[in-house]
Amino acid sequence: MYELKTLLPQFDIKLPTCMYALKNVSLAADALAPTASTSSSSSTCRSSRNHKTSGSGKAATCALDLDTLGRQIQQLLKDDTATVAARQEKVLQQLEELKAQLGQIRAGLGVCGKTYQHTTAFQNGGLKEIPLQDVVINGHPNFIPYALLALKNAWRDLYTIDVKTFTHSTMADIGPAAREFEANLAKVSVNPALPKINVTLIWKNCEHTEMISSPTMYVPIYGEVNIIRYLGRVGPAEYRYEGSALCNEIDLVLDICYQLLRCNTHKTQVAMVRLLDKRLQQQQYFGGSQMSVADIGVYSSLIRMPTITDKDLTPALLAWRKRAKLVAQI
Repeated sequence: MYELKTLLPQFDIKLPTCMYALKNVSLAADALAPTASTSSSSSTCRSSRNHKTSGSGKAATCALDLDTLGRQIQQLLKDDTATVAARQEKVLQQLEELKAQLGQIRAGLGVCGKTYQHTTAFQNGGLKEIPLQDVVINGHPNFIPYALLALKNAWRDLYTIDVKTFTHSTMADIGPAAREFEANLAKVSVNPALPKINVTLIWKNCEHTEMISSPTMYVPIYGEVNIIRYLGRVGPAEYRYEGSALCNEIDLVLDICYQLLRCNTHKTQVAMVRLLDKRLQQQQYFGGSQMSVADIGVYSSLIRMPTITDKDLTPALLAWRKRAKLVAQI
């Protein structure tokens, strides 16, 4: 046969050192330095094949050779497995020692041993619960997020919303309405035994109420209605509506509230109120027989619209507002 040229160039290949090396099984016979008897029997087998001779003695020698090679390969694999197991035990022992050292450092520095805050012990529609970060809400004193106070009162025995307020340098004075809002927030006690979310409310000269839920990425959630949606998803299980049959209805009511807050004329505001009356119909609340985040959104939106008076509300909405006021306490 003609000779083939080498396709790969001649250069040194640097093998990685981050992993353990396994022995080449295909070269096991050469690596284990076969004995003279094994080499002799192998040559005997090759000779018998070349001359096409057959005999019981030579066949037995070839079978013995293959059996010996098989035992050698098994022993080689067994040795590699034992090496890997020993390496794993050593790594686990080092991790335990590192854990103990970190514990000693934590105790020496006096670091708090509390873990991240969690939403609740329940599962949100089958989704895995994750640690809940603190949120920051930027709001203008002219657009007070009354939904925070309403949710804090409504969830008094279920969930705690710990709100702390600050004033940005862009605001010279927040006004009496915002100060009264802060005082009402402070009146609601914080129960440390309940699940809690920390909310930082910053009075700022901004156009829209916005919430930042991630400390590492500035991805704001605009609008009080969408903030209510977020809090409804991480709040108590009684107010999570995604798995409810009224999920679309609650979202539709919140969408109407979003449009109501952006109406520029009294005529369009009254038109949005009529849509809310159609959604309420003869129900006690917008979510059926129990109060939901939809009621919180409507109640907060009506407070923020002083141009809408009792004359603009239907008898059904007036009766609903009395029931909602007992829960929201605003």
